Amino acid sequence: MTCLSSLKDDPTPLVLDTSVLINLHACCYGERILRAIPNEVFVPAMVVAELDHETSHANGDSVFIQNLISQQIVKVMELDENAYQIYEHLVCGPGSLDDGEAAALALAASTIALPVIDERKGRTRAKALISGKVPAWSLDLIAHPVAQASLPKAVFIDAVHLALRDGRMRIDEKSCDAIVALLGPKRALECSCLPGYKVRRIGWMRELGHRAATGNE
Repeated sequence: MTCLSSLKDDPTPLVLDTSVLINLHACCYGERILRAIPNEVFVPAMVVAELDHETSHANGDSVFIQNLISQQIVKVMELDENAYQIYEHLVCGPGSLDDGEAAALALAASTIALPVIDERKGRTRAKALISGKVPAWSLDLIAHPVAQASLPKAVFIDAVHLALRDGRMRIDEKSCDAIVALLGPKRALECSCLPGYKVRRIGWMRELGHRAATGNE
């Protein structure tokens, strides 16, 4: 299968957005994945704060990030003066970002770290802000070859499926066909966050119907 991670040969330190941590928690193997990848991983203090609310406490996201911190799998970073100025610019005016996204991009712009962010608006702002750096996706972490090697194949497939179904992980349009081939049409139908879902689902349903008719389900 084509490598689904742009981080395969990139040891650049990473800074994670809030939604990335939610995806890693949803996949059930986030701690194991982050332990496996060779990149140093940072989390802005504002991202930690975003996960310190009633919903995150109820669904376990808050405990997940606190465990990562206490076990030193990730390092929390505060914004310095330069990063805070960038942050303020990102949270104000047209196209403003939420606190976690803005903090992650501000840290990336003021350090050598690469932002990991999935939301379209955040990725667009990142490309304009950080010359020469293309933001990574949550999928780049989960599908990193070293992370994959740390998981049995069936578990890796489960992790991708859960991140999409329960975390509503966003992925690049270019990766969609490879992900669907990995999951199969039945699981793909459960992942309404996939690019072009409404159009693609027709083909997946047709494929499932064909399999059922031929006894190859």
